[in-house]
Amino acid sequence: MQTRLYGESLDRVLLPMTWSRCCEWLRCCGGGEPRPRTVWLGHPEKRDQRYPRNVINNQKYNFFTFLPGVLFSQFRYFFNFYFLLLACSQFVPEMRLGALYTYWVPLGFVLAVTIIREAVEEIRCYIRDKEMNSQIYSRLTSRGTVKVKSSNIQVGDLILVEKNQRVPADMIFLRTSEKNGSCFLRTDQLDGETDWKLRLPVACTQRLPTAADLLQIRSYVYAEEPNIDIHNFLGTFTREDSDPPISESLSIENTLWAGTVIASGTVVGVVLYTGRELRSVMNTSDPRSKIGLFDLEVNCLTKILFGALVVVSLVMVALQHFAGRWYLQIIRFLLLFSNIIPISLRVNLDMGKIVYSWVIRRDSKIPGTVVRSSTIPEQLGRISYLLTDKTGTLTQNEMVFKRLHLGTVAYGLDSMDEVQSHIFSIYTQPSQDPPAQKGPTVTTKVRRTMSSRVHEAVKAIALCHNVTPVYECNGVTDQAEAEKQFEDSCRVYQASSPDEVALVQWTESVGLTLVGRDQSSMQLRTPGDQILNLTILQVFPFTYESKRMGIIVRDESTGEITFYMKGADVVMAGIVQYNDWLEEECGNMAREGLRVLVVAKKSLTEEQYQDFEARYVQAKLSVHDRSLKVATVIESLEMEMELLCLTGVEDQLQADVRPTLETLRNAGIKVWMLTGDKLETATCTAKNAHLVTRNQDIHVFRLVTNRGEAHLELNAFRRKHDCALVISGDSLEVCLKYYEYEFMELACQCPAVVCCRCAPTQKAQIVRLLQERTGKLTCAVGDGGNDVSMIQESDCGVGVEGKEGKQASLAADFSITQFKHLGRLLMVHGRNSYKRSAALSQFVIHRSLCISTMQAVFSSVFYFASVPLYQGFLIIGYSTIYTMFPVFSLVLDKDVKSEVAMLYPELYKDLLKGRPLSYKTFLIWVLISIYQGSTIMYGALLLFESEFVHIVAISFTSLILTELLMVALTIQTWHWLMTVAELLSLACYIASLVFLHEFIDVYFIATLSFLWKVSVITLVSCLPLYVLKYLRRRFSPPSYSKLTS
Repeated sequence: MQTRLYGESLDRVLLPMTWSRCCEWLRCCGGGEPRPRTVWLGHPEKRDQRYPRNVINNQKYNFFTFLPGVLFSQFRYFFNFYFLLLACSQFVPEMRLGALYTYWVPLGFVLAVTIIREAVEEIRCYIRDKEMNSQIYSRLTSRGTVKVKSSNIQVGDLILVEKNQRVPADMIFLRTSEKNGSCFLRTDQLDGETDWKLRLPVACTQRLPTAADLLQIRSYVYAEEPNIDIHNFLGTFTREDSDPPISESLSIENTLWAGTVIASGTVVGVVLYTGRELRSVMNTSDPRSKIGLFDLEVNCLTKILFGALVVVSLVMVALQHFAGRWYLQIIRFLLLFSNIIPISLRVNLDMGKIVYSWVIRRDSKIPGTVVRSSTIPEQLGRISYLLTDKTGTLTQNEMVFKRLHLGTVAYGLDSMDEVQSHIFSIYTQPSQDPPAQKGPTVTTKVRRTMSSRVHEAVKAIALCHNVTPVYECNGVTDQAEAEKQFEDSCRVYQASSPDEVALVQWTESVGLTLVGRDQSSMQLRTPGDQILNLTILQVFPFTYESKRMGIIVRDESTGEITFYMKGADVVMAGIVQYNDWLEEECGNMAREGLRVLVVAKKSLTEEQYQDFEARYVQAKLSVHDRSLKVATVIESLEMEMELLCLTGVEDQLQADVRPTLETLRNAGIKVWMLTGDKLETATCTAKNAHLVTRNQDIHVFRLVTNRGEAHLELNAFRRKHDCALVISGDSLEVCLKYYEYEFMELACQCPAVVCCRCAPTQKAQIVRLLQERTGKLTCAVGDGGNDVSMIQESDCGVGVEGKEGKQASLAADFSITQFKHLGRLLMVHGRNSYKRSAALSQFVIHRSLCISTMQAVFSSVFYFASVPLYQGFLIIGYSTIYTMFPVFSLVLDKDVKSEVAMLYPELYKDLLKGRPLSYKTFLIWVLISIYQGSTIMYGALLLFESEFVHIVAISFTSLILTELLMVALTIQTWHWLMTVAELLSLACYIASLVFLHEFIDVYFIATLSFLWKVSVITLVSCLPLYVLKYLRRRFSPPSYSKLTS
């Protein structure tokens, strides 16, 4: 299904507008270069240009384009166009071979089935879009707050967005209800990053007493033109009615992009961009119309059959020595042998796809699975590369504290009660003063007990972070009262990183609770209900470059100043005092897929701190190389720090991710993980999910910025064997720019590839390159708006319904509720769909070739005359009521049970070579058809020499019986509906003989002579094939038969 957010869809525009108004609309909202804009707060009518409507439109067609669009897509197929020409030719008297309905009824039926199927999908799509566009938001107006649908939001509107609500359009952040004057955003649906982002309102508007005052001031935002960059923004906010006018510069920190979710408080923003000008939409590549590889292969086979049709027609005319009006004879022969290309092939395959889609939806083992594109279920059976998102797809984005390591002892989930008892003993033993009152000399003189070591580690974890506890009114407790009393039931933690929240929640569980924090102070509650007050002197935030964060605090009760720091082991190893266990234990924990942080501390005297502060302030004031000088001053503190502990946090995987990935690997599918998250996080998840096996090396591709560096790094990577690759988006871009072919060749040989810091369009680019370089089918799986491009670009897109919105699942061809369902979707449904369609298509071709062979033999006997063997209802009945149900029942066939297919994913590997439908199998069926058609026709001529007038009755009965027996021969696992179809078809034929007296003599077929001779002909046409099938299964059985026996 294609995801696009457009301006007004044409069906809503063309009806009320004149043609000139429509052209004006197309100029304004259609093409044209995007320009910078001035947006007046709360006055959408003051706009300087036309903007697109804020609507989601996933529909392929509108009211006017539906019928032309569907017909065009159908006649784009070679054989549908061929049958249209064929049917039209029957209006020419010289070319007519029979009744018009024999050509137009089958064609009409095929088109009707297709139109109904497309109409159902479009209606479903319209309902889904309407649901998304009808989400209600609050808009600030001069009349107060009014409710507005998402689709009616305009540029310049002041929109109120509540906590946990999706931002409906790209906005500038004006106000928040949070006391600290900021808010957190969840952006994983936009950029795939798990960390929450801090956003700041415009200072001028945040200072206003109420939100309603935003409409009383005269102010506007000047913003850059819409562009693709989600990480940068340039603009200015101006208030004209103040003296002097106030101007503030705006950056990415002041933005709320569409698709993100408000994580704290209620915010007010002014809408800047809507519709297709949204950052999230501009990062979505244009969807492509997907035609399955199977359909292309069938299309190719029909072209071969058309070639055969032309050759046979020319041979027939050549044998007449091109006498008379031979060109008309060629056309008549082309029409006579037109059955060589079966018109029922397309409708059988299309109806088969509907059945497969219905079976997938009804599968109780993958509940909630939705088939949004019923045209490509066979693709699921031939996937070679699976490209998956990380956050929300493989992981739940819920962090769990798993390990505390103190060097000599480690505490896991099962021994956290020991940590709790250590903390409890420290604060409740009457013989000791609380640790807050111990002097700095006590710990240095006396060998510390295990309890004090655990306490120091837990206290460091409880203090070294950027987490803020927030108290929310739950309807029973007053918010101010809850904050005053530090009410546990009302407290939630807010932070940019879920890792930090997990650490603070863990310290709460063992006895040290963070109960309060503002810009300058922090409060901890001990197991004895004491409150420890600490002053925050400095905070050094985590950055991608430094890979660590630090905090300096002063204990109010003792005046002791402590510098706490935590960070990645690669940087902390050089900062802490020498020890012999850090590197080894970090490696052990990392191999388990845990995110490891090293925690350290350093006690400072008042003099040391004052000296540091003076140098730090001086460095921050410098104009040149400010960041370098600040970093140098901080590094002067980061020496000989005391190593306290290691922490291990795990991002909870989705259920059964490991066995699912193992199943996919055993099936011959290579898995690539494409994520917007950090390199360390992505690597940990890859190990934890066993995407990278324990005995596999990981090659982390160094950050490269130019051609020379890329060349050296590629050479280093080339020397590694059986090695998983981890690469960042920036390095990937450089490699693809200069060494696209070499890089893709090396990456495709890797057992697994992890690309981190990937932009949405970059994910789509990787999919496209894989398709071009390998020619193999790709499947993309994701749950966020940032995965839509990748999903639409892949041959088969699967969306996981995430917690935050449904952009990915709406844009996907298939939607699942959990990643683990993917295994069954591919191994069982994908495999069955492909094998069934392959058998069905070849059988329909066989059915048509049989009757065409008989026609060829008949024409040859009658001196190459272009006279049809079967006319009128016989020719339609043959491919409909007499054989349609048994042949179509092949869509219920299966070679192995679903449990066996899941247990032996190696069976899936056989399909990757395309053996079920190949030139070899096609040729075998062609030979079978020629043998059976010739046998029936020559058998009828030989055995009924004296009753030649009954040739139609003889050959047609044998043909019907042969087809029914051939279906029985092809079936591998009988379903009760198959038996019903066989018996029903036979009964229909016998019953219809009464009405077919025009073609068949009922009294003649009741004779014993007729019955035994027809039986002999049928037996000769089918028995050798049954014998061959038995011998093949006996001496060269297929792989699946070994498992079923």
